[in-house]
Amino acid sequence: MLEVHIQKQLAHFRLDVSLKVKDEIVVLVGPSGSGKTTILNTIAGIEHPDAGSITLNGQPYFQENRRPLPPQKRNVGYLFQDYALFPHMTVDKNIRFGLKNKNDQDALFLIKKLVHVLGIGHLTHKYPHQISGGEKQRVALARALATEPALLLLDEPLSALDQDTRRECQDELLRLHDIWKIPFMIVTHDLAEAKKLGDTLVHIKKGSIQKVVDPSAQKLNCF
Repeated sequence: MLEVHIQKQLAHFRLDVSLKVKDEIVVLVGPSGSGKTTILNTIAGIEHPDAGSITLNGQPYFQENRRPLPPQKRNVGYLFQDYALFPHMTVDKNIRFGLKNKNDQDALFLIKKLVHVLGIGHLTHKYPHQISGGEKQRVALARALATEPALLLLDEPLSALDQDTRRECQDELLRLHDIWKIPFMIVTHDLAEAKKLGDTLVHIKKGSIQKVVDPSAQKLNCF
């Protein structure tokens, strides 16, 4: 379980949220600049809260007045909005980038499985500029999962895709979550996407949680 209790002063308001996430998909929704990405960044260790705590399965990532756990030790997969693929690396090298031991046979078997599941085997020798947006999304997802994370963070991962590709990738995320059964935390501005993907929807406004909704039980117009 992921437990987040954080406070952080931002430019125009103070971020103050408390969340508990089981092996489910939690979607953060709300206006731009409301603190959603900052929440993901503090969990990943890219930013640090001013106060509070972050733990995953009992392991402290951040505790007030203690040295934060470095990002590389947090066992968190992070899929950025722009995918952040390295342009000078092939798809295969991009996927392997986060591996501590590039020749670990178990890890290489997992990558082979991911490449097959995501249908990107024909792309491994190509470079990011040679593949489509949907293909980049799958490659970035494979890279995020290749290290066998205990948690996956996704920041507007589908926003740049056309509608057909977006729906296809939504289905892919649901299928992968069903296979991996780890917490997924997704930021999106698309309420229909939030309803489709989320087991729980958390509405953030000016750094505070306004509502927590089960989309199967309530209508999205409550937002």
